Amino acid sequence: MAVGVFAQNVIHFARYLRAKGLEVDPRTGMELLTSAHVLGLDDVRDIRCGFRSLVVTRPDQLPVFEDAFDLFFGSGGRKRPPMEAESDRMVQSYLPVLTSAGQPDEEDTEDSSEQMGASHAERLGTRDFGELTPDEMAEVRRLISRMVWRPAEALSRRWMPDSMGRRPDMRRTLRNAVGPRGELLDMEFRSRRPRRRPLVIIADVSGSMEKYVELLLYFAHSAPARMGRVETFVFSTRLTRITHELRRRDPAMALRLVAGRVHDWSGGTRIGEALATYNRLWSRRVARGGPIGMIISDGWDRGDPALLSQEMARFSRSVHRTIWLNPLAGRKGYAPETRGLKAALPYVDDFLPAARLVDLGGVIRLLESIPPHPNQATRGSPRRGARAS
Repeated sequence: MAVGVFAQNVIHFARYLRAKGLEVDPRTGMELLTSAHVLGLDDVRDIRCGFRSLVVTRPDQLPVFEDAFDLFFGSGGRKRPPMEAESDRMVQSYLPVLTSAGQPDEEDTEDSSEQMGASHAERLGTRDFGELTPDEMAEVRRLISRMVWRPAEALSRRWMPDSMGRRPDMRRTLRNAVGPRGELLDMEFRSRRPRRRPLVIIADVSGSMEKYVELLLYFAHSAPARMGRVETFVFSTRLTRITHELRRRDPAMALRLVAGRVHDWSGGTRIGEALATYNRLWSRRVARGGPIGMIISDGWDRGDPALLSQEMARFSRSVHRTIWLNPLAGRKGYAPETRGLKAALPYVDDFLPAARLVDLGGVIRLLESIPPHPNQATRGSPRRGARAS
């Protein structure tokens, strides 16, 4: 089968699986194409195993996958059980029309490319979380769970052998000097061991954040699998630690536990008091290793701006970098004019929007670009003019 024809079949194969109830999105289609490129097209059994590992997540999905694979790519020697007539009719609307020469029709290829370029997932990526329907919310949750994080690593205080390191390793050098080649001194070197940088998330769950907080907590739930140690707190009128609840593998169950633990959900907003509680009770316990501090709030604070400024200064000194995510920041004509934001922004390194999937992608890109060492020139003093994206 020609490569172009195979790519067409993969696109329609993914659409068919999605129509049959499997959790398959356009990104999965690209993953299927990539796996086929790695495995090669010589043995259909290898393709079957590779595709199965990408799309089948539950035992009950396996028969649907096997039947669909046989229809689109052949059985490869596997005996195919009979399918219902309804499924056979259904697949006809997903199978591509192939030309007699074995190549895809040019107009069909352009149409498929346009559909992939303007996919449903990409349209959802630019939709405000507060405007999503329940079905779109479910799709966004799946897309958040599949986001690829490659956060930049930090350098720990531990050392490891490294032939390209800059610091001599005298212990290993002298140890190697004992032996038959003891008269020759080969210098050994070492460098700092890389590690994942911790993350501290403090999220606002007050009434003004109600439209955004659920999906942002889904985002926080996915962070521990990619980052290092992650500590998560929420606040409205008081601070609550939810790190343990978010460790549940199922995000829906994790958020149900969070809802049962947080008693001031959708209340007022007192950012200064919440940060004061964190700085007094939790900072020394969870801020080891130079974590990244991430505050998620729209900045509508009912507390004392002077207290917020004081506690933000303390918070910024305890972390490697301070990031503030504001769902309103991406709106046209928005300016941080509230009393709370004016008091907090001098101590914020990055002020970013967080109301759409593309905004969360920008947060991930920022985490990937953070250098391993802090800028010592800016530590301990207000940062004038936080960087915004």
